[in-house]
Amino acid sequence: MLKQFADYLVFTLFSLQPSSRSGEALDFFIYDTLKIFLLLTVIIFVVAIIRSSFPPERTKRLLSHKREYVGNILAALLGIVTPFCSCSAVPLFIGFVESGVPLGVTFSFLISSPMVNEVALIMLWGLFGWKLALIYIGTGLLVAIVAGIVIGKLKMERYVQDYVWEMQVGNCEITVMTFREKLDYAREYTLGLLQKIWPYVVVGVGLGAFIHGYVPADFLVKWAGRDNPFAVPVAVALGVPLYSNAAGVIPIVQALMEKGMAIGTVLAFMMAVTALSLPEAIILKNVLKTRLLATFFGIVATAIVIVGYLFNAIL
Repeated sequence: MLKQFADYLVFTLFSLQPSSRSGEALDFFIYDTLKIFLLLTVIIFVVAIIRSSFPPERTKRLLSHKREYVGNILAALLGIVTPFCSCSAVPLFIGFVESGVPLGVTFSFLISSPMVNEVALIMLWGLFGWKLALIYIGTGLLVAIVAGIVIGKLKMERYVQDYVWEMQVGNCEITVMTFREKLDYAREYTLGLLQKIWPYVVVGVGLGAFIHGYVPADFLVKWAGRDNPFAVPVAVALGVPLYSNAAGVIPIVQALMEKGMAIGTVLAFMMAVTALSLPEAIILKNVLKTRLLATFFGIVATAIVIVGYLFNAIL
């Protein structure tokens, strides 16, 4: 129904030709924008109800004093259903460290939450099918778990800013919501989040539409195809400065795949955009010393590149 509506607008009302670049690009933009906002509204509302049972204080308590490896796995899984973004990096990091969560476990959560989330899962499922969605979620969790374990093994606690260890964050009581309160919270959360992310979605769809309609397929295949041995690290390097979330980057991913870019390269690009960003680095610099921050970015980027090469080889 959405596709027919988009086709009607572009090819009937606007009288553009289906074979024209402008027609293809505009049709892609209108259809994907409508589809993504419909998906997001439903998904965010449902997940907000689930998240209302996992406030930050409860998350910190669940992760505190967990055994090695088990804590990393649990932290990565909790990252799927708990809110995290660059703007909340500082208070969450301080709260996790103060409440006794091991540094490596904290980083597993830090990586998983923006990279592996319900928006990415449902949108990838809806746009590309369940196989690719599960591949992305599985590899994202693996990157978060392994990177957290490696950082934990390096024993880099001394590279956390000194004031973080000195801060005393009080333990807040966990408020139990009624179902009605959860519905009210979900409605407010959905409207608030849509207000924050809609520009990223529109820009992401717009870039995807431009790629879909105007960028020649042979150009992308030449620079990011299977025959280019440096396609994956180039994709990761390009992804880091692009601050976005899953909702904003998935339309670009869709357009890149349609143009023939290798799936491993596309996955690496998406992981880099969602898990590593310059704004996140700037904010985390307030709590991490340069060596730990560089180690974090280096380990995660290396893991993402390995994942990209692996999937280019097997798919």
